[in-house]
Amino acid sequence: MRQFWNANSHYHDLVLASLGSDASRVLEVGCGEGLLSAELLENGVAHVVALDADRAVLERARARHEGRGIEWALGDIHTVSLEPESFDAVVSVAALHHMDAAQSLSRFAELVRPGGTVVVIGLAAYSWWDIPLECVAIGARLVLGVTYKRWDHSAPECWPPPLTYSEMKALSTRVLPGVRYRRHLLGRYSLVWRKPQGFAVTANSDRHGSQLARRTFRRTFGLTHQV
Repeated sequence: MRQFWNANSHYHDLVLASLGSDASRVLEVGCGEGLLSAELLENGVAHVVALDADRAVLERARARHEGRGIEWALGDIHTVSLEPESFDAVVSVAALHHMDAAQSLSRFAELVRPGGTVVVIGLAAYSWWDIPLECVAIGARLVLGVTYKRWDHSAPECWPPPLTYSEMKALSTRVLPGVRYRRHLLGRYSLVWRKPQGFAVTANSDRHGSQLARRTFRRTFGLTHQV
């Protein structure tokens, strides 16, 4: 088990296993303290670009992994200067709920080359019918947190997530046709998508207002919970 364990880093192995063996240039979006970026290098990825919009978090990551050869980039995924189809993979862990999901998934698809991979580990809100699964997830996180000495990251938090699991599944299927969506034990979901030849990215800017409206509604009526 890895040194810095929490419910997000628990799924780093899933990210690594989802990459093609020829992935030599990978972008991590929302790198936080750079743990996954360092693991990508350790697993043979030659060139890792670690992007985060928070300057303080990025500086801590740079200091933690000084000399590792990671290319650190400060900025927003939608405005930072990156060439389309210039990465073998775009990965993101516990960051998509900080952004407009539709716009960001479209941007990930734009940046990855044909045949390349988009891998996302995300958090979602739960609806009433999700409560039994969420109770199991809370219990599992508590037990594993004690067992592996849960590590608390220093990156900013965004709670509650703007979309439920079912909404996230529907949105990702629309934006990334053929995406493999899975829901996991510790209250996370994963998206794994291979970019087909000839895939055309379309604009998906219509979700931002509805995400904010749903976030406000759930905060008001208590439909989400954080552990």
